[in-house]
This record gives sequence, C-alpha cells and structure tokens, in this order.
Amino acid sequence: MTSLDFSTILPEVVLAAYALIALMAGAYFGKDKLAATLLWATVAVFLVVAAMLGLGTHADETAFHGMFIDDGFSRFAKVVVLIAAAAVLATSADYLQRRNMLRFEFPILVALAVLGMMFMVSAGDLLTLYMGLELQSLSLYVVAAMRRDSVRSSEAGLKYFVLGSLSSGLLLYGASLVYGFAGTTGFAGIITTIDAGHLSLGVLFGLVFMLVGLAFKVSAVPFHMWTPDVYEGSPTPVTAFFATAPKVAAMALIARLAFDAFGQAIGDWTQIVAALAVMSMFLGSVAGIGQTNFKRLMAYSSIAHMGFALVGLAAGTTLGVQAMLIYMAIYAVMNVGTFAFILSMERDGLPVTDLASLNRFAWTDPVKALALLVLMFSLAGVPPMLGFFAKYAVLTAAVDAGLGWLAVLGVIASVIGAFYYLRIVYYMYFGTEGDGLTSRMGVAQYLGLMIPALIMVVGAISMFGVDTAAGRAAETLVGPVTAVAADQPAPESEPVE
Repeated sequence: MTSLDFSTILPEVVLAAYALIALMAGAYFGKDKLAATLLWATVAVFLVVAAMLGLGTHADETAFHGMFIDDGFSRFAKVVVLIAAAAVLATSADYLQRRNMLRFEFPILVALAVLGMMFMVSAGDLLTLYMGLELQSLSLYVVAAMRRDSVRSSEAGLKYFVLGSLSSGLLLYGASLVYGFAGTTGFAGIITTIDAGHLSLGVLFGLVFMLVGLAFKVSAVPFHMWTPDVYEGSPTPVTAFFATAPKVAAMALIARLAFDAFGQAIGDWTQIVAALAVMSMFLGSVAGIGQTNFKRLMAYSSIAHMGFALVGLAAGTTLGVQAMLIYMAIYAVMNVGTFAFILSMERDGLPVTDLASLNRFAWTDPVKALALLVLMFSLAGVPPMLGFFAKYAVLTAAVDAGLGWLAVLGVIASVIGAFYYLRIVYYMYFGTEGDGLTSRMGVAQYLGLMIPALIMVVGAISMFGVDTAAGRAAETLVGPVTAVAADQPAPESEPVE
C-alpha cells in the first residue's frame, strides 16, 4: 500500500481503527457499562468522518489499482450514509436505555456496517463490491437478532440471514459469470469488453444475477419478501437503521455497477431496472393499505420509495442519477424523523406500534402531531413538502429520457400510496376516542423529529446546496459515458437549397 492509497482511504481507515479500539475498550473495560459512551462516541466519529469527506476540495482518486474509487459520487453517498447513521444512533439512545437494550456491541456493529457501506459505494472492482457488501450484511444479521429474549427478533434475524445469504450467493454467482466471460473483475476492464454497446450472453446473465442480488438489498419487488417481517420483528432502533443508511448505500452501489461497469450497454440494464421500479412502486403502494402496524407499514413504504428511486436510475442519464441521489437523501431525512416518532410511542410504559394507538393524538400533543403530519405529507409526495420535489425530480428525469409511460405509472402509484400516509393523519386528528399513547422523548429524539419536519417545509424554498452537490456527484459517475457518446460523429445535415 502506497502513501497515496492510504490517503485515499483515510476516512475508512479512521472508522475501522475506531471500531477496533472501541471493541477492545468495551471488551476489557466494563462492556455494557461503556455502552452509552461508545454510542455517543460512534455518533461523533460518524460526523467527523462525514466532515472529512464533505468539507474542502477533493481530487478524484483511485487506490489499489482501481479497486477503490474516491470521487464526487462516492463522497456524496458516504456523507448521506454517515449522517443518517449518526442521526439514527442519536435518536435511539434514549429508547435503548429505557428498555435496557443498550449493549456495547450495538454501536460497534453499526460502525462496521457503515464501513462496509463506504467500501460498497467506492467499489471499482467486483471483489471490493462483494467485500463491502458482506461486511455490511454480516453486521446487520447480528443487530437484527439483537434481542435474544424476543422470539420475533430472533425470527427477523434468521429470515434476514437466510434470504440475505441467498442474495449474496446470487450476486457472487453473477460476479463469477462476468469474470469468466469478461476476463477481469475491474469495472474499468469490464466496460472495455462491451462491444458496440452489446453484451455477450454470458456477461448479460452475470449482470442479471448481480442485479437480482442487489435488488434484495434495496427490497425491490419481487425480492422484497424479507422486508415486512424483518422491519416488524427487529428492535425499533435496528429497523430505523435498516430503513435509512443501507438503502442509500445499496442504491448507490447499483448506480456505480451500472454505469462504471456496464455504462456502454445502458439499454440492456435499464429495462430490468424499469421493471423492478414499476413492481416495487405498485406493490409497496397497494400492500401498505391494509397494514395496522406502523413499522410494517414503513416496510411497504420503503419498498415503494425504492421503486421511485429506481425510476431515476432507469433513466440512464446524468439527470436521472442526480434525481436518484436527491431522492435518497430526502428519503433518509424523512425516515429519520418518522422513526424518531415511532421510537417514542408507548402506552403504560410499554412500546406500541399499532396505528390505532394514534387516535386523537393531535389533541394531547399538537406539536409532535404537526411534525408527523408534515413528514407523512412529504412521504406521500404532497406539495409543497420536499418529498413532492423528490418525486417530481425522478419522474421528470424519466420523461426526459423518453420513459413517459414509467412516469405515468409512478404518478398512479404515488396517488394509491398516499392513502395510508393520509390515514395516519386522519387517525391523529379525527380518530375515535380510545386508549391513546404517550410520546416520551429525550432531547435527541425530539430534535430527530423536529429538524427533519422543518427541513421538509424549508427545503421547498432552498435545498441548502444538496441538489448542486448531487448534480456534481452524478456528473462524476455518468460523465465518462456521456463523453464517449458525445465523441460519436453527428449525422450530417442535409444542404439547404
């Protein structure tokens, strides 16, 4: 490893070193007595690493002979992942302490999962991709089953492990096919083997298997079957983490693989991505209608939202990738706020997640009810909330790319899905009298609810430069492909008589 390689992966080195030091400190100096300290230390490290990546000027670099890529696209995705993970940990602290669930391993496993995500979005080689994905997955398998005394948590962990292992196997099989037919595992090498925009049959099969494996990770239909059960059965802080950072990382990884390795054959993979998008949007929107559990409803919500994000990716353009990045950033913020509220829901000192408990909540706590209303409207895509502009961006990108039919289906799915978000608002303001809930929040939880709600309102006026940063990130990813296309000779115009 050269000094240049080391400087390129310095943020990852810092996070890995912290995770190892924290693990040793926890193991030798008190274990769970240090749990709260380690949790807040992990939050601080996430924010420091995010600042290292997001502030200042960075030149695009590669390390380890192209296996690791540090560019604008990866830095944008990493900053979103780190901030989302820090927010989830901070809002979960109070919940974990009240329920006596805070273990020193939890923040360390989250840190290792985030480290895996950082390698995923910077992958320039199939081996780096798989290494990052497995580091993330192995950490998440454990945290999903963190409550050993709960049957549902153990069931969630087991389902996630079995189906996650299956998806990893499919991904690895696809990677082996690509390697066998392309003769290389590097993305830069794979893209050079694509002849005149056409994939060989073997590489095409490999690409399909890899997309199927990654579709599992983003809960895209028909590979979503684990999501509702895992969301409902896992401890709520774990569910909050599942719904934010891993989704951003997996979506960024799909974009990285699609453009860096298969950017010369956009027509081949956009069809697959568009099909996944349509199925995800409609199943997530329709299946969520009958749900009575808030966490399970958020699972179907995430499936639908991943469908909308895939619409941007299916466009296959710089504008589409920019829209996808904006969508994922806004989605992460909305989910942090929503789960900050879910974490505070309790009745008689016990956590509750059934929607009926929200009846007349606005009458007992109008400020929190208003914040949740804003978040629900934003998730539904109701103007002028920021969520509307996120959906508008991906649908516009689809229309510009000649996929008007996909945008029309997206609008229909959005209208259907709005029902269950508005039903939550109805329960809070017009529900029947009954046993209500109390919403007990610490300072971090309260800020975790109010700040995202405020962003959803203010963001409609100014997005604080996120859209510009996403545009630059998209250009670094799609730019070379666009440049190749632009080098083709233009058709000669007919002479004017």
